[in-house]
Amino acid sequence: MSLIELENITKVYHAGEISVNALKGISLKIEKKSFVSFIGPSGSGKSTLLNLIGILDKPTNGKMIVNGTDVRTLDRTAAARFRGKTIGFVFQNFNLIPVLTVYENIEYPLLMLEHLHSNERRNRVLRLLEKVGMTDQRDKYPNQISGGQKQRVAVARALVTNPQIVLADEPTANLDHATAFKIITIMHEMTSDIGTTFIFSTHDSKIVGEAEVIHTLEDGAIVKTDTRKVHDR
Repeated sequence: MSLIELENITKVYHAGEISVNALKGISLKIEKKSFVSFIGPSGSGKSTLLNLIGILDKPTNGKMIVNGTDVRTLDRTAAARFRGKTIGFVFQNFNLIPVLTVYENIEYPLLMLEHLHSNERRNRVLRLLEKVGMTDQRDKYPNQISGGQKQRVAVARALVTNPQIVLADEPTANLDHATAFKIITIMHEMTSDIGTTFIFSTHDSKIVGEAEVIHTLEDGAIVKTDTRKVHDR
């Protein structure tokens, strides 16, 4: 079974008497240990599709299986528990918690994992702080660091639970060229080490160039899919 299976997924938003068909019959499969990118113009449905896969929203119609679970059947509590154990998120606007330090923001998802010992939490956070080059900023608050640094923290937070899936909305948009490739390298290491699947919504050619599967969306539909072998790393 594929890690993610979508069959004839539609999503309709209602605003008064107006209906907007954000997704129109999306069908796709995503395998484990994949690098997948959704590309297309603004309003094409990329972010809506990420939100559905991340169980932040539910489809209007269609079948959606994520890691063997029919996620349409999950109530709010069960969906939150499933996300915490299975999915990491990198949001374009960071979504860092302003009253927590850099260290605490990265640690926060681990507090939801009851079985994890405090020493293991600390080791994971410190390891990722080092990987994203933020060790010397660990005690600062989000309003004390740059946009690029916030994005590094957001990436570290998404990876700290060793998730099976990471959903990333423009994850390198606020990063310089060198840092962006450093982040991409970390993601590849996660795929090799624990089998994490990365799914991106992006316009960034650096991300697209690393993707093994590229789905092009227009007006809520997949109009093209490219599958290719990426250069040796």
